[in-house]
Amino acid sequence: MQTPPVEVKSVPEDNIEAETLELALQGDKDAFGILYERYVERIYNYVYYRTGNVHDAEDLTARVFYRALHHIRNYNDRGVPFSAWLYRIAHNLVANWHRDRSRHQEIPLSDVPTLHYKGTAPEVSVVQAQEQEALLRIIRHLPPERQHLLILKFVENLSNAEIGIIMGRSEGAVKSLYHRTLLALREHLESVEILED
Repeated sequence: MQTPPVEVKSVPEDNIEAETLELALQGDKDAFGILYERYVERIYNYVYYRTGNVHDAEDLTARVFYRALHHIRNYNDRGVPFSAWLYRIAHNLVANWHRDRSRHQEIPLSDVPTLHYKGTAPEVSVVQAQEQEALLRIIRHLPPERQHLLILKFVENLSNAEIGIIMGRSEGAVKSLYHRTLLALREHLESVEILED
């Protein structure tokens, strides 16, 4: 006689996070550690693209999670993902960091991310790295809200609806801001090209 197959129920990812978050809200440090592991890289990337400096990004990312750990009991689940709460903490810390800095700091060459492609000639890699750095410099001169939008859109690959939740705006407002930001970037790039010609 064969035994019937056992039905294995998979737990949806959202339920696992909700359970982990509930434990973290009750003070379970291991549960908070799981949340940390899940989001630390995304928060670091966000902070790095806003600051342009590895050391400051590491410091601010640590401060985001330190603040989250010490204020997690204040977190209220209002249908907004936990990640949105972390992004808001990160946004506020980065805004304070920019406010506290008396001057805009250039990125040291050692910190510039370089892209290496197999089979690509070195001169092509240099030109691509220069173009990438020029674009990052232009983006860093945008107002913080527009930088925030571009990072969430292109680095984190979030949808307009998700960005709206994080930024506290409607999806339509995010689309409008995105459109205006791209137009401003195009105008700036065209003016730079005219000056270089």
